[in-house]
Amino acid sequence: MMKKRKFALLIYSLILAIVTVLLIDQHNKAIKMKIEHPKSKQYRLTTPAKGNGYRPLYHFSVPDKWKNDPQRPIFFGGKYHYYYLYNKDYPDGNGTEWRHATSEDLLRWTDEGIAIPKYTNKNGDPWSGSAVVDSENTAGFGRGAIIAIVTQPSANGGKQEQFLWYSKDNGMTFNSYSDTPIMANPGTKDFRDPKIIWDSRDHKWVMVLAEGGKIGFYESRNLISWHYLSSFLTEKIGTLECPDFYLMQANDGTFKWVLGASANGKAIDKPNTYAYWTGSFNGVEFFPDQFEPKWLDYGFDWYGGVTFEEEKKSNPLKKRYALAWMNKWDYANHTPTLKEGFNGMDSIVREIQLKFTGRNNYVLTSKPIEAINNLAKSKDYIKQLKVKGSKTLHITGDVYLLETDISWTDLKNAGIRLRESADKRRHVDVGIFVEQHYSYVNRAFTGQPDPSKQYLESKAPFDVSKKNVHLKILIDRSSIEVFVDEGMVVHSNLIFPKATDQAITLFSEGGTAVFKNIVVKHLKL
Repeated sequence: MMKKRKFALLIYSLILAIVTVLLIDQHNKAIKMKIEHPKSKQYRLTTPAKGNGYRPLYHFSVPDKWKNDPQRPIFFGGKYHYYYLYNKDYPDGNGTEWRHATSEDLLRWTDEGIAIPKYTNKNGDPWSGSAVVDSENTAGFGRGAIIAIVTQPSANGGKQEQFLWYSKDNGMTFNSYSDTPIMANPGTKDFRDPKIIWDSRDHKWVMVLAEGGKIGFYESRNLISWHYLSSFLTEKIGTLECPDFYLMQANDGTFKWVLGASANGKAIDKPNTYAYWTGSFNGVEFFPDQFEPKWLDYGFDWYGGVTFEEEKKSNPLKKRYALAWMNKWDYANHTPTLKEGFNGMDSIVREIQLKFTGRNNYVLTSKPIEAINNLAKSKDYIKQLKVKGSKTLHITGDVYLLETDISWTDLKNAGIRLRESADKRRHVDVGIFVEQHYSYVNRAFTGQPDPSKQYLESKAPFDVSKKNVHLKILIDRSSIEVFVDEGMVVHSNLIFPKATDQAITLFSEGGTAVFKNIVVKHLKL
């Protein structure tokens, strides 16, 4: 009996020792993880306390240095995961890498640090691409692994080629699959910015690539071996970047494929933003409804746009989200935020829908995500004002959402002067130039980033025959976004007004304008 007790005690002691060792090992690993992955931090809570600060309050902005192209956000683990091109050496060094941020509401973001670092191999720095959740383990890195396919200027003479990176820690860090590209350059200068989607109809991955003035289509079963399908050619919209491809259901029930890309329509008097085409896709080739592109934004500062699915997938094809880099390469390094140690922000995340407008014409409409209304801390309301000339409101502000309807009988021009100075000399103007049939945002009379002064007034065609318009305007410390008639047209522009310029003035020229249901929601995080 005594021997049995001694043996039991010995076994118990051994088990206790093993458990203790395991606990110590886990504790040491936890400490190591804390060292390697410091606690995430909410960086957008720091807003300028005084002076002429331009860090936005409710738009995503880079913590420091530089950002440009967004990478399409993906949703997993209860959060949106957003990667973007970041340069920690700006303005004294080159090269981008993928920095990572997460959010539950697409308004408040947590910085997660660098996910794909630059110059880790001979293939240079990572440029734009796209990440997907490989839920079926098609690539062989494990079910639920995060796969990113990224353009890099390869060791093969700096050619633009596609490389695969994979993550097994929920997208926090990525490993390079190979120093050899999974898609070698076929002999073209431009071969970049892969966008990948899962085609459930054919149970395969489909990629679109920017190849100069055309978009290439490719397919794969495993994300590693890719095969050419077809090309879509464009004209007079410059070198394409950041292509996009997705299926949507319009408000009339019709399903349409949408092909998009960042393009420069200056040669045909069109924007330098996100061009898109609606059409059909047979698994091999895209057939557009019309060859002429439409434009998702008519402002100067909505480039590198990406769209992505919302969290709730009860009806994933009826709406998507979209965001873009708010800057323009013509003056990207002239923003006054450089004095504050950062250069780079995004548009507000928007909800986009596809609407039928008649005669086989389908257009994407945009509106700010509903969560923006949760930031309203106070509200001013005016039922109606008739304006002939100008009228300054008793309402002032620097960060807000303004909404109103404007109607008229005979008129030349009508709109709103925002972020106006006390002496009326500085302001940004939003309105309808009835005489010339266009909507506009004019930033010529406020701080703006273009030293050449070529890009001062953005314009978009407007049907003045209906004699009314609905405007929804988002103002942040360094941006304005105007949604015309439920987002049929959008203008997104950087502005840099003085902090003290906070007046709002309604105006009309050549007749009387009636402003109804003026709502100003003052926003705070």
